[in-house]
Amino acid sequence: MRHDKAAMVIDLARRLAASAEGLTLDEMARDMGVSRRTAERMRDAVFMLFPTVEEVSDPPSKRWRIRGGLSAFEQPTATEMLELTKAATALRAAGEPARAAALEALERKLKAAMRSTTLNRMAPDLEALVRAETIAVQAGPRPSADEAMLTAIRGAILAQQPLGFTYSRPGAEPRRRSVAPCGVMFGRANYLVAADRETGRIQTFRLDRMSHVAAQDGVAIPPPDFDLGVFASQSFGIYQDEIEDVVLRIAPQGAAEARGWRWHPTQTFEDQPDGSVVVRFRASGMRELAWHLFTWGEQAVILAPERLKAVMAGELAAAERALDAARR
Repeated sequence: MRHDKAAMVIDLARRLAASAEGLTLDEMARDMGVSRRTAERMRDAVFMLFPTVEEVSDPPSKRWRIRGGLSAFEQPTATEMLELTKAATALRAAGEPARAAALEALERKLKAAMRSTTLNRMAPDLEALVRAETIAVQAGPRPSADEAMLTAIRGAILAQQPLGFTYSRPGAEPRRRSVAPCGVMFGRANYLVAADRETGRIQTFRLDRMSHVAAQDGVAIPPPDFDLGVFASQSFGIYQDEIEDVVLRIAPQGAAEARGWRWHPTQTFEDQPDGSVVVRFRASGMRELAWHLFTWGEQAVILAPERLKAVMAGELAAAERALDAARR
């Protein structure tokens, strides 16, 4: 029965596309052999599937038709194009011109492939939506990933070749590395995730500290059990270290916000009698977590682990020393 209903909706769509003047509800009901109420539901279903359906005024009745035929079914909507534009704008504002350029090129290709009539109808809505929505740029490091570097990394991943590069850490001599690339993590800073070819250990490398990046001869396959999504979800941020059980208590005035916050994929919440909430999750990256907890001020209390308390104490001491220096 469900398939029969789907077939009837498609049949109605074909009839609307084949009619130059459009069909009224009564005509739809008559042609499809259904009641007027059923015809209304089928018409609404066609609206959802075919955004190019248009209403034609024919007093005292209303008619509906699909201009451009059913090929217009695959045309993107104004909302879909808006999200593509916003994604490109957000990447460019975050300092990712290469990735932004890729989305902007896709947008141009989509528009070039669209029917001129569909594009003309969409243009006013798209322009209005672009003016009405924007991306709030947040303070933070500007990630770096030039197009040539990403091309080299992606090529090595697809070909399962070793990736060679020079890696420079602050205060250390640049070192030539050869790894089996596993993937790239994009965020506040962009990182290559790779397995060291000598030890097999999974490591992260900041792209802005990499230079002379190129695929090497040979074969370099990531560990068969490696999952980039699982690896990324282990840490609170990017840095990977020992995974620990984190327990935080958020004061009553911040409890509602805490429940709506995405702390970690493993998070659980426990409501307390005083209105506070206890947040639990397993993660590494205690330093990044400590940095985040600064934004909660007195609302967040660290219950566990002890290492997070020590890291937070160290960060507070460093901040106090900087403040003392500024006062001198």
